Amino acid sequence: MMTGLERREAIINQIKSSTVPISGSTLAKEYEVSRQVIVQDIALIRASGYDILSTNRGYVLHMPHVAYRIFKVHHTDEELEQELCSIVDLGGCVANVMINHRVYGHLEAELNINSRRKVMEFLEDIRRGKSSPLKNITSNYHYHRVEAENEETLDMIEEMLRRKGYLVHMEESDYGTTKGLCKSN
Repeated sequence: MMTGLERREAIINQIKSSTVPISGSTLAKEYEVSRQVIVQDIALIRASGYDILSTNRGYVLHMPHVAYRIFKVHHTDEELEQELCSIVDLGGCVANVMINHRVYGHLEAELNINSRRKVMEFLEDIRRGKSSPLKNITSNYHYHRVEAENEETLDMIEEMLRRKGYLVHMEESDYGTTKGLCKSN
C-alpha cells in the first residue's frame, strides 16, 4: 500500500508527463482512494509549490516556458560584476555557475541572479565570506546556465558576451561537461 507522500509524488509525475488533463475520478480509481482524498492531495501538492490547474476536463501542471542556454565564459574577478549586470540588464537570469575541474570533476552552484540587486548581494556575499568565485579554480573558465523569456533575449545576451570578450567557443568535450544542456555557439 502506498503512503500519502508516495501517492502525491506519483500524482505529480503522472500530471507532469501527461499531454492531456487527468480527472480527479481517474486519479481516485488509479490510486484506490476517494475523490476527496485526491482533492486534498492536489491542495497539498499546490502548497508545496506546484502550479496545478483545475480545468473542466481535469488537472494539468502549468509550466511556463523558459528558454535557456549554457554559455562558456572567461573573465577576471574585476569583470564579474560587469558580466552579471550585463546579463540581467538584458532580461536574463544567471541560474547557475558550473566548472569542469580536472581533479574534482563537474561542480555546480545555483545562483538565480536576475536583477542588479541580486548581483550586488552575490558580490557582497563573496566579499563577506572571504571566498573567491568558483571560476578561480579553473583559471577563470566557467559556464553559466542563463534563462530568459525567449530565444531573442538569449541571442542578445550571447552577442553582448561575445562583444565584451567573455564568450568562449564551446569544444565538443564541453557538451559532456554541461550534461548535454548546451544550446549556445
